[in-house]
Amino acid sequence: MVDHKEYVRKPENRFVSAYGHVFSVQLHKEYVRKPENRFVRFFLWLATAVGALEVVCFLIIWVFLIKTRQKSGADQQGYHQAEMWFRKYSYSELKEVTKGFNQEISRGAEGIVYKGILSDQRHVAIKRLYEAKQGEEEFLAEVSSIGRLNHMNLIEMWGYCAEGKHRLLVYEYMENGSLAQNLSSNTLDWSKRYNIALGTARVLAYLHEECLEWILHCDIKPQNILLDANYQPKVADFGLSKLLNRNNLNNNLRFSVIRGTRGYMAPEWVYNTPITSKVDVYCYEIVLLEMITGKNPTTGVHSNAGEESYNGRLVTWVREKRGDASWLEHIIDPAIKTNFDECKMDLLARVALDCVEVNKDRRPTMSQVVEMLQSHDCLRC
Repeated sequence: MVDHKEYVRKPENRFVSAYGHVFSVQLHKEYVRKPENRFVRFFLWLATAVGALEVVCFLIIWVFLIKTRQKSGADQQGYHQAEMWFRKYSYSELKEVTKGFNQEISRGAEGIVYKGILSDQRHVAIKRLYEAKQGEEEFLAEVSSIGRLNHMNLIEMWGYCAEGKHRLLVYEYMENGSLAQNLSSNTLDWSKRYNIALGTARVLAYLHEECLEWILHCDIKPQNILLDANYQPKVADFGLSKLLNRNNLNNNLRFSVIRGTRGYMAPEWVYNTPITSKVDVYCYEIVLLEMITGKNPTTGVHSNAGEESYNGRLVTWVREKRGDASWLEHIIDPAIKTNFDECKMDLLARVALDCVEVNKDRRPTMSQVVEMLQSHDCLRC
């Protein structure tokens, strides 16, 4: 018997001799792996990394170009909107209209206001901003934002000038000047004062809650409340205002600088706490107290002849008088003391004190103030 297991061999090469005999020779060969080329691997890795970096850079540049085009489109839209809503004046035109900026009406933190007469004989108030901190595109974007505002108690803007470093705004002219001028001259009776309070509350509620952008005025005071021929209030001077997206309505804000006028500013400015629409509520109610008492909050309260000696803040003085049974008679402006609606006066004073709470969360919103004044406006005591 032949054992077949002996024929199970490793691969081999077979040869046949000249005599027909078959024999085989086992071949042995060692395969040696060639050493790796590290430089080739490095350059392959480098090429891959550079390619990936190029792709990332391309994507970044692509996104940047899209954002730039969108911004450019928005700026261009600002131009078109400003040109559509308002007339663009040249600096030389407005210089001629104001006779060389000769008749000054008032001046504030942002600029000087001059009176002028247009070629169609309309009287205008032209505000000349002190210095051009904005570019023309940014300025026109803000002009177009103002153009979207529409309320009967807002000052109406008719045109603008953006030429070189000059920035001017053209507004309708208010025949009866400012609330401050009228309070100092004692020309406002009780009925006019109440209507001014209601109209100002309405426009602030509009700015805070109804217009497309949430707007904080930040400087409500009698000098910025103008009166037309019928003594209807028109809120002006948005130089210190803050325009925000409607989605940020309930967000707290922080400003880099204090805004407003001493005597009218809310405590939030002094304590550097977050700013909300309640700062305008506080300013508004200080204005109410000034209309009720005839006393200027910027100078403090000083006792009149025959009165108990007092020297302090207007809000503190009114709060102390509130404890008296006849407190309205003690605080009311002598110019209207003989002719006023006691029920409405009591309401106005109480609303004012509610709105000057140090804790901003305890102050009502301007829409709530409007509701209180309007609901009582139709009641009889």
